[in-house]
Amino acid sequence: MAVTFDLFGTLVDVDYPSDPAEVVARELESRGVDVPDDWHVAYGERHVDAPPGAEVPLPAHVARALASRGVDAPGNVARHAVVAAFDPNVTRRDGAVEAIRAAAARGPVGLLSNCAVPELVPRTLIRAGLRGEFDAVTTSVGCGWRKPHRKAFEAAAASLDVDPAALTHVGDDATADGGVVEVGGRFIDVTETPLTALAGELEAEP
Repeated sequence: MAVTFDLFGTLVDVDYPSDPAEVVARELESRGVDVPDDWHVAYGERHVDAPPGAEVPLPAHVARALASRGVDAPGNVARHAVVAAFDPNVTRRDGAVEAIRAAAARGPVGLLSNCAVPELVPRTLIRAGLRGEFDAVTTSVGCGWRKPHRKAFEAAAASLDVDPAALTHVGDDATADGGVVEVGGRFIDVTETPLTALAGELEAEP
């Protein structure tokens, strides 16, 4: 058996910006970008034509949103602004380390996280004291696909060198994380089975 974990809402809690468009705007302005007056409208529009289930990196979205209003963001300004805007406080959930290590005792263990912000997942792992706990880390911004798309789970399985049907995925979102069942895997919902009870749930696996 191979076990993958969701990150946000499963292993950690973070304080996301209540108004991400505004926070990104402030970071852009601090880097000399003239943010358009209707920035909130532009931020909320779709600017990248991606197939269903594909991840659009937030810096690409921001750069295209600015371009749609005739504003240029030279170099990596959009990326730096986005990374700075999403720099949350992180709280590790009770039982997270124990759950990961219980899974690791049964086989390879990985992380599979939906995240459109570059650098956010590794930074979160460091702040939560979870760096080095996984055999592989797969993010949607890295592999190009968001859960519940099957390609996200296939990428995570490939990183652990197992068949997707061998995955047990632990998460808090029955829609996104529950997509593992479409590739033949098993979903464990932490809203029903808390991390502190995960070891027993894995032991019950046939």
